[in-house]
Amino acid sequence: MTRAAERSLAVFPGGSLGEYDLPTELATVLTRGEGATVWDSEGRAFTDFTMGWGSVLLGHAHPAVRAAATTQAALGSNFAYVTEPALGLAEDIVAAVACAERVRFCASGTEATSYAVRLARAYAGRPKILKFEGAYHGANDVGTVSLFPHRLLDFPHGEPTSAGLGPGAAADVLVAPYNDLRTTTAILEAHRGELAGIIVEPLHRCTSPQPGFLQGLREISAELGLLLIFDETVTGFRLAYGGAQAYYGVRPDLATLGKALGGGYPIGAVVGRADIMDLVREDRLGEPQYVWFASSLGGNPVSTAAARATLAELRKPGTYDRLFALGESLRSGLRAVMKATGVTAHVQGDGPLAAVIFTDREVVDYRSAYASNRALARAYLLGLFRRGIFLNPMSTKLYLSLAHTDEHIARFLEAARAALDEDCRHRRASA
Repeated sequence: MTRAAERSLAVFPGGSLGEYDLPTELATVLTRGEGATVWDSEGRAFTDFTMGWGSVLLGHAHPAVRAAATTQAALGSNFAYVTEPALGLAEDIVAAVACAERVRFCASGTEATSYAVRLARAYAGRPKILKFEGAYHGANDVGTVSLFPHRLLDFPHGEPTSAGLGPGAAADVLVAPYNDLRTTTAILEAHRGELAGIIVEPLHRCTSPQPGFLQGLREISAELGLLLIFDETVTGFRLAYGGAQAYYGVRPDLATLGKALGGGYPIGAVVGRADIMDLVREDRLGEPQYVWFASSLGGNPVSTAAARATLAELRKPGTYDRLFALGESLRSGLRAVMKATGVTAHVQGDGPLAAVIFTDREVVDYRSAYASNRALARAYLLGLFRRGIFLNPMSTKLYLSLAHTDEHIARFLEAARAALDEDCRHRRASA
């Protein structure tokens, strides 16, 4: 273990900033990143397939983003007031995102999903929200109900993934299986009198919606008078310039944005119909439906300047063709690696996203993925890390960026094959 890693373990729980605790034998501290490469305090280079949990879609230290942020930083970093970069970014979002009639910025995706749920509850005057099992909507109460459930309760009962939630947190979140429109509809109809709306990742982690699923959610929510919230923290500006609602052709009532929008700088946004979003106007203070929504750093000029530079790059011709080609190359390559090594796995994802689930079942929801071989997944991920691939050793989800090249994909696939071959040898030796 490096001296820097020892220092990290001494002051951070688990030695990390959150999300996962890096195994002690692999603990490291990063010092810089450029493009699709990061370097640690020992000077070791890693090809990055995490990309700041997907927040760096253009690549690390992209020149246009860096220039926009540093230029603005010299003019002031935060005023907690409307600035030209914030205003321009809001206009960019309204022009790009189908449901975005109004925009309110915050500082993270977790904040954005919290406020979106609050808006839905206030607008409908009802307390409950339906989410899908295994979906992540930030580190708030809704996001941490049935995030990683292990008891697999009967639907629609939710299971808290985190301690410390209020006693009503799980009770106010109904849980349904993703891609199962029949079960979801039955839950919605049975609880329509207490439900405010539905929150969904259109691309559920890396599991694609089956044909008609998102359209069905749109139709049943409209029929029952419920709001449909797309959590586009991951999919926004990643699957298409207009996000998942453009890619899948389904328009929600509200949507949340973050990650790729900021080009690596902290940002979140709630966007949606004007009649819902206007509940946050302070001239409505004291009215029954007024929603408090404020963020000291939300819409700060450095983040919004970086975001505007990011969107300008994403608007360039061929951008999404390139991102999708990279993703397809990685996924098809992984399928070939699994076949060559004799490992049974399901490779999933869309656009510049990919994941491997070590199972012989088709993965359509959380429970079909839950039955996978997680011990093999862990060995595979640690094997990749030892071979110079930087990723989250707790998740097989991979993020690509415009900085990745065909050579980076080839390097990853070579490391994946070696890691799986190594695991197969160990299993044969111990048999």
